[in-house]
Amino acid sequence: MFPKFTYLFISTTPRLRNECDVPGSDLVMSGEQPASFIGRVKESFHNSFGEIVFGMSDGTVSIFGLVAGMVAGAQSGNVIVLAGATAAIAATVSMMAGVFLDLESERDAARVEAAERAEEIKADPEGAVTKLMGDLQTTGLSTASLDAIRADFHKNPLAIQKFEDAVAAEEASEASKASVYVHAGWMGLADFIAAMTPVIPFVFLPLEQAKIACITGTAVLLFLLGIGRARIGKRPVFRTVVETMAIATAAGIAGVIFGLLIT
Repeated sequence: MFPKFTYLFISTTPRLRNECDVPGSDLVMSGEQPASFIGRVKESFHNSFGEIVFGMSDGTVSIFGLVAGMVAGAQSGNVIVLAGATAAIAATVSMMAGVFLDLESERDAARVEAAERAEEIKADPEGAVTKLMGDLQTTGLSTASLDAIRADFHKNPLAIQKFEDAVAAEEASEASKASVYVHAGWMGLADFIAAMTPVIPFVFLPLEQAKIACITGTAVLLFLLGIGRARIGKRPVFRTVVETMAIATAAGIAGVIFGLLIT
């Protein structure tokens, strides 16, 4: 059997697909059943976990700081709800747009880089083939295979770029392949849910009770977020939880101080 890297190469060179004893099933994935809706949601959740953690952290910290500052001077929970909900919606849209534009910019840059690479190969096809063949000397391919590869690339030098893209795609994480809309959507959802956590108590409870519920609910959310971060990142649980909660605590203290200063 050939190593994984060699399979990628053989799949991009027509001559080798005929000359090498490689079953077609090893090169082309077939017969796979499409994932269910729940399966796709779980996969998108996993691929967007970084955005989810970032969104929840941002939403919780920023709006908790705002609510804490308003609680120090507000006489009515309605004012806190209006300000908190408005800020939560604005923050959600802002974070979604930020993720979308960031990923779009990365993919635009990759597209430009690919076009430049194609022009580079066209300008010096012999040099591109020679350089790649030098890199392939250490893959374990036989001399006959390397000669076949060289002949294919001489015939179609732009196949070099397809090969490079195939290797890059194999090395890229599944998260980087997900749609920008998926990343932005999970970011927005996580940010909004987290942002509304400190606000919701003021909708249903009297002001004094809502203050306690706000702090408790936010603390529980941050505690769970810290545990999730620790498990996914395989980090120390205690340290990660304390770190996560400390950031929100600092934002809350800053908000209270500012609220007291201006009231």
